Amino acid sequence: MRLLNAITLQLEEFPDNAIPKYAILSHTWGRDEVLFQDIHQPELAAKKAGYRKIQFSARQAYEDGLDYLWVDTCCTIQSHHR
Repeated sequence: MRLLNAITLQLEEFPDNAIPKYAILSHTWGRDEVLFQDIHQPELAAKKAGYRKIQFSARQAYEDGLDYLWVDTCCTIQSHHR
């Protein structure tokens, strides 16, 4: 499973038997979301409007004692843009 590190905002991969506790960002997709291919390029991802949602969610997850979060737009490979 791929999760975003709440501090670094970098994707990390975990085997099924070692998945840590994590927050989930569930949201309505808008224009300019950060996708899987974008998150690997922080300078590109940071320019997208959806990046602010990820930053806010990561900060909230960390404040709630969670080191990771799952975001549907960038933790999974999308076969097409929504």
